[in-house]
Amino acid sequence: MASVSGGREGRPGPGERSGVDGKRVLVTGGSRGLGEQIVRLLAAGGARLATCARTPEHLRSLTASLSAEGHGEPFTSALDVTAPELLERFVEAAGIRFSGLDGVVACAGGARGRGVEEADSQDWSLTWEMNVGHTARLVKAAVPHLRRAGGGSVVVIASISGWKPGPQAQYGAAKAAQIHLAASLARELGPDGIRVNAVSPGSMLIPGKRWDRMRTEEPEAYARFTAELPRGELVTPREVAQVVAFLLSDASSGVSGAHLPVDRAQNAPTPGGY
Repeated sequence: MASVSGGREGRPGPGERSGVDGKRVLVTGGSRGLGEQIVRLLAAGGARLATCARTPEHLRSLTASLSAEGHGEPFTSALDVTAPELLERFVEAAGIRFSGLDGVVACAGGARGRGVEEADSQDWSLTWEMNVGHTARLVKAAVPHLRRAGGGSVVVIASISGWKPGPQAQYGAAKAAQIHLAASLARELGPDGIRVNAVSPGSMLIPGKRWDRMRTEEPEAYARFTAELPRGELVTPREVAQVVAFLLSDASSGVSGAHLPVDRAQNAPTPGGY
């Protein structure tokens, strides 16, 4: 598997290279969490990067950090991927700036609403658009630039919730649709040399986020949650990013239409069980 090793967690060391060296890659939702780890790993591997996120401050912080580490500055834009035309304009600008694209990663996503009795139609629509709609629009906008490069790789970030049921239903349904979308687009775009794959992270241990807070604030509940995992540990964003880097590299040239769980054999998406 193409990877970037060494350096501290989430901060690959300068000069490290992988199978993405020189590749032109666009990542949505790349300023925090998993998206940030993907961007950092690709940058350390020598990729030329474009990324977008909703918060300008987070993008500025990421840019400054990457520049300080000697990885150069990514092409960035602060935008909401659900806003009409904004995502498409960013993809077009990146494709022109880089004279083509070798890969795109649909990492932006999220959910709105609670249980089925509480969630309204807008919660369902927004959850769908954040995940499936944004992915479809991203791919459509990127195809001409991927084709210009002679083909490329699309990686769709789905979720364990897309194939193992757990609340909320609107999120799981949208993530399941992303998995199917990747398989369908792999067949449709394959003749152009464009590969499409889905990656389903398990519950990730991200500093300051839900499971990290549970680990520090509710250690007994966290221990029960992770007890069913073979190693008793949740997957890290860096481990997921390593798989994404592999799928973007030429080493994965025979992989398309695949769904790759990266979850340490996790069985339950939430503490509520599976």
